[in-house]
Parts: sequence; structure tokens; C-alpha cells
Amino acid sequence: MNKVELRKYIRALKVQHQATVTADSERIMQVVANDAHFLSAKTVLLYHSLGDEVNTHQFIEEWCTKKLLLLPVVVGNDLELRCYRGAYELKMGTFGIAEPTGPLFTDYAKINFVAVPGMAFDKNGNRLGRGKGYYDRLLPKLTRAYKAGICFPYQLVDEVPVEQNDIPMNTVIY
Repeated sequence: MNKVELRKYIRALKVQHQATVTADSERIMQVVANDAHFLSAKTVLLYHSLGDEVNTHQFIEEWCTKKLLLLPVVVGNDLELRCYRGAYELKMGTFGIAEPTGPLFTDYAKINFVAVPGMAFDKNGNRLGRGKGYYDRLLPKLTRAYKAGICFPYQLVDEVPVEQNDIPMNTVIY
């Protein structure tokens, strides 16, 4: 399956599994919370989930006082990272994603753990995004971070088409 076909296939599965999003999200984020790499991390990059992604909203609120949490903001063709201290800092941004307005964060070497959303992942940690390349441009900057792909079980596929510059995840949590 090529990238376009795989995205279409996963979108159809998301519609079929819509009823289990909440329960599955809670279980998946509990696995993240118990992950040794997450627990030892001081600076964590998360994502503020869209409706068809593993829901991170409660998890973000739970951990924002315990770790330095960063959330991405879409700026042009790139993601810039901002510190997150609470829901009062969120504003609606590009693509209907709630984005933080906290201080800009540029010390990528200090990021210990990053939770990465995706349309699909495979067991080798390869990731298929939504097709805009935002994380493809960000991940090369996160050389020291432990990268965890976060997805629902049905988003784990046998093989994700990869290109030379694609950066695999260290693990996939599903």
C-alpha cells in the first residue's frame, strides 16, 4: 500500500472505531505514564490531540505541574515548541488544534521524551503522518529525545512506506 492508500485505509478504520476512542485513549496514555523513559524525562514534548487521535488532553493537565511540558504550534511550514503550564494558555490554532501561548522553547537537546502522533506505525517504528511533513521537519532536531509513536491498535500495520529521511520511533505505544 502506498502512503495515500494507507491514509485512506486508516481514516476508514478511525470511523469504525470511533466508539472506543475514550477507553482506548485512557489505556494507551496510562502505558505512556508508566513508561520508564517518560518517568525519567524532565522535559517532554506532547501533542494536543485532535478528535481522531489518542486523546492527550487529560494527560497533559495531569503532568503539566510535574514536568516541563512542551506542545507544538504550527507556524508556516514548521512546528515551533512552546512551554505549557495550563489550559488558560491555549488558543485555537491552525487546523483546529488548541495551541499553547507560553514561552518559546528552542533548546531541543533538553527534550528527553517526545510523544508523536501518526496515521499509522509499523513494528519497526516507522511512521506515516497526515502528509504535511511537520513532524518530518521537527524530528531531526530532536536527536537526544526518546521518540514514542502513539496510536490506536488498529493503526499499527505490517509496513509503513518509508523514505530516506524518515526517522523511526524508538517505540510505538498502542
